[in-house]
Amino acid sequence: EMREAERRGEDLGLTEEELAFYDALGTNDSAVRVLGEPTLRTIAQELVRTVRANITVDWTLRENVRAQLRVLVKRVLRKHGYPPDKQEKATQTVLEQAEVLSAEVAMA
Repeated sequence: EMREAERRGEDLGLTEEELAFYDALGTNDSAVRVLGEPTLRTIAQELVRTVRANITVDWTLRENVRAQLRVLVKRVLRKHGYPPDKQEKATQTVLEQAEVLSAEVAMA
């Protein structure tokens, strides 16, 4: 399964982290249809950069940092035309993925 994900990431031109965000966004079928794979790929790449630039060691415990990250994620989604009716769910999914990413970074 890991090898398959790695191959998919290579096919899409995404890192492992970017692929995780891409997959999180891709759970919304209407977003995939409306935006298409290239735009979702761009969103995933931008989200990884945004999350990495804004997470701190204790960000999951600090509500003000979580709120700031939520705003930044929504801004990225809006910028790329992510369907408004699905933005809240996508934002939540992205924040959950950000928690996984920050845990992996902390363990590395």
